[in-house]
Parts: sequence; C-alpha cells; structure tokens
Amino acid sequence: MTDLTQSLIPARQLDDVLAPIEEATGMPNEAYVSEAFFAEERDRLMANTWVCVGFASDLIKNGYVKPVDFMGLPLLMMRNKDGETQVFHNVCSHRGMQLVAEEGEVQGVIRCPYHSWTYDLNGNLRGTPHIGGVGQHKVDGFKCEKHGLKPIRSAVWMDMVFVNLDGQAPEFAEHVAPLENRWRDFVGPEGFELLRRVNMGGNLEITVNCNWKLAVENYCESYHLPWVHPSLNTYSRLEDHYNIQFGEHFSGQGSLAYRLSDVAGTRLPKFPSWPKDKMEHAEYVSFFPNVLLGIQADHAFAMMLEPVSAAKTVEHLRVYYVGDEATQDAYAACRTSTLESWRVVFGEDIGAVEGMQRGRQSPGFQGGVFSPVLDHPTHFFHQWVARRLRGDADAA
Repeated sequence: MTDLTQSLIPARQLDDVLAPIEEATGMPNEAYVSEAFFAEERDRLMANTWVCVGFASDLIKNGYVKPVDFMGLPLLMMRNKDGETQVFHNVCSHRGMQLVAEEGEVQGVIRCPYHSWTYDLNGNLRGTPHIGGVGQHKVDGFKCEKHGLKPIRSAVWMDMVFVNLDGQAPEFAEHVAPLENRWRDFVGPEGFELLRRVNMGGNLEITVNCNWKLAVENYCESYHLPWVHPSLNTYSRLEDHYNIQFGEHFSGQGSLAYRLSDVAGTRLPKFPSWPKDKMEHAEYVSFFPNVLLGIQADHAFAMMLEPVSAAKTVEHLRVYYVGDEATQDAYAACRTSTLESWRVVFGEDIGAVEGMQRGRQSPGFQGGVFSPVLDHPTHFFHQWVARRLRGDADAA
C-alpha cells in the first residue's frame, strides 16, 4: 500500500473485507467518496491489469482516430490504413501538447497544433518543420524513429479495446480465457466471431452520479431484482437466478428464465451452437475492473464503465447481434426493442447506485455487511479491490 492509501484505508479495514463472507465488511466510505483515493485507483487498481478504454467499432473506418481521457490520462485510439487498432499516449513527443482533441478521419498525417510536427497512423514521427532553424526541417543527431508516439500495450476482444498501462500483465488471451471457456458452452467455438454491432438499436450512454465500483457491485448481484426491477422480475424472478464467480476477475449472476423474446415479441437470429435446452439461460458477468457483460441466445452486450470522478461514472453500452442476417432492416424493430429493454433495466438501476453513493457520505455506514447466500459475487469484487490495494502478489 502507498502511504496515501494507508492513510485513507488502514490495513485492518482491508483485512475485514478479506474475511469470510459471514464476517466480512465491505470497502469503507473513503473508497467511494475520496477524490484522493480516486486519483490513486488508476495506478493501484487499473495499471497492472487489463482495462477497457473504448470500442473498436467506434473507429468507423480505416484512418480514423478517437481521443480518450482515461481517469485523467490522455490516450488516442487509432485505426491505421490496414485496419489495425492501436492505442498511444495522446501527446506530441516535442513539447507534450495534446495531439488530437476530436475524433475523426485523418487525411494524410496527424499534425500537432503547436509546432506542426506530424505523425503517421502507426505513430511514426514523419515531419519536424524548422527543427534546425527556419527552413531546416532536419538536424544532425535527431532521429525521427526515436521520437514517435508512445504506444500502450493493447488488445481488442469482442469489440472492446483493452489496455495494460504498465505493460506487465499476462497476455490478454490468458487473461480472458476463463470467460471464453465458460461461454463457449453457450456460443460454441465460433460464437464470438459471429457478433455484429449495428449503430441503429445498438448503443446507449448513461451518466450516473456514483462511484464506478458501485455500478460493478450492483451488476454483480440479483438480490435487488424484486424491488428495483419489478417488470423484469415478473418473468425472470429472483429465484430463477444463480451466483457466478470464477477465475480471478469475474463474478456476476445468471438467469434460468430470460424470456425477453416472449415478453417483447422479439425474433432475432440465435447463436447456432446455443444448447436447445438452455434457450432461456442468460449470464451477466462483471469483468473486473470496468466491464459489464451480458449474453443471451440472440444477442450480447458490453458496458464499459468510464470513471470520471469519485462520484461520477459514464456507462457506455454496446449491443451485439448474431450474424450478418441480424443486421438487416427486417430485424430493425427487434433490435430497437432489445435496446429499449436494456435502457429500462439500466435506467432503473440509476436510483439504486446514486442512493448508495449518497449513503456513503454517512459516518453511520462504513462498508456494511453481506448476505452469506446472495452477495457472494459482490463480496468477490470487494476482495479483488482489497487485495490489489494491499499489494498481494497473487492479486489478479
């Protein structure tokens, strides 16, 4: 633990979080309300793992760039001329000017607005006007190949762009393997490659006044279903749900009675390998730290949580459908109904997570307790946070 983290959250409180669920308390208020703690989280919780910073399909064509602010860190997602997605630090190598302020297609090269140094779409420095004096665009001893944009280790999976800020995490394929292996039983060997994004009926942005961790915790459990989601609970009841926790950074809930197609009348193409006896199964997994995933027989979704401040988060939802057929106009109404159903569900969660954020201003609450039956996935996430803060060698 750093001195600042220790001063905000004493080690004994982390030990309480790591206790067996019957005895454990949750993370204390400071973890949700302190801006000083929020500033520490990027380096303590995020830097040495894989974290989502955007969606590859937001780069709508080759030669497209999109700036991203990740917890104060200026990043730049780029799709080069060959269609490869890469992530760089969004700063010019010369004087540290933010290089790109708005997303868009690059015509030719990326040009720094300060001294007009230019970079290609692979991050290579191409032009240094007047670097050796007026009219002298090269200078002895300065090698452009040493001063390109600084790349960040990145990976694209299920359209999400992940980065590993310190470059030391295991390979992403190893990192995500437990989830792929679990869901392969549903989607089959080719399932992830069948997912398609459609702009119409496929995305949603929600700003919530809560700490990003509360959005994860709420998503992990179905305990709140009867009171927060009464409509959903009529056909996918609390008793139809089960807890999920596996690997080192996955937990959530599953449903044995997902029946949106019956309730909303949607008819969408399904994964061809989805087991016939599990058509009403669905799983909702938190992929720590900041991704919420859902998979059903006829669509999947991914929500990236963008931490803005200690008490503000932007939720970026993308919905994916199965195969090229699902992208056709004949399914437009079904796609819209599917998105609207999730808009209602996630909208109902806003009051819950914002209410918990307000409650964490109270000295009468310092972490709370857990249901030893229904809160295991949420406690699992609290333990993930506590281990990383404590610096455990085996923290995921």
